[in-house]
Amino acid sequence: MAVIGLGRFGSSLANELTRRGWDVLGIDTDAALVQKHSDIFTHTAVADCTDPEVLRQLGVGDFPSVVVGIGTDIEASILVASNLLEEGVPNIWAKAISRQHGQILERLGVHHVVLPEHEMGERVAHLVTGRMLDFIEFDDDYALVKTITPDTITGVPLGQSAVRTKYGITVVGIKRPGHDFTHATAETVVAKGDVIIVTGRTRHVEAFAELG
Repeated sequence: MAVIGLGRFGSSLANELTRRGWDVLGIDTDAALVQKHSDIFTHTAVADCTDPEVLRQLGVGDFPSVVVGIGTDIEASILVASNLLEEGVPNIWAKAISRQHGQILERLGVHHVVLPEHEMGERVAHLVTGRMLDFIEFDDDYALVKTITPDTITGVPLGQSAVRTKYGITVVGIKRPGHDFTHATAETVVAKGDVIIVTGRTRHVEAFAELG
């Protein structure tokens, strides 16, 4: 795995990949940043990857996955992504700092575009305005939510509470105080204070989490 751009996003990602046992090549034009992380990552390089020849010399085109962590310099982000596409890298992830930036990267053909600030903003908005403990939304208007069990479904098996019919959601996991998470079934009886994981259309899980 190669990570190009070792700012806050890129270095955090590369650190986590390294922690999980991946061999990571960290690249940045800033020698101080590279030096800072040289004892953490498997390999590091001070290089300007807007130059396609530099990419070839580093062998980045041979990596199965490359992350472009460059954010503030949109021109450099686009040039590096273009170079990676030219090299035929099969799995390119790129950070975008705006929707417009993301749209350009998508039009280029980048396989995965990440808008960390925007996505985190949406997620936190859900958490601070309601009863949700965690919220993950997917591209097709589908979400997964961790929330406290509302009183309306406590005391009876989930199959009898008909949560899917009434609320358009599915309870997939449950955690009782002092216990680990476990899969939920039609026979599971949830109690007040239980933490549950539910899935469904975004608007349905939002409404369900607000039942209280």
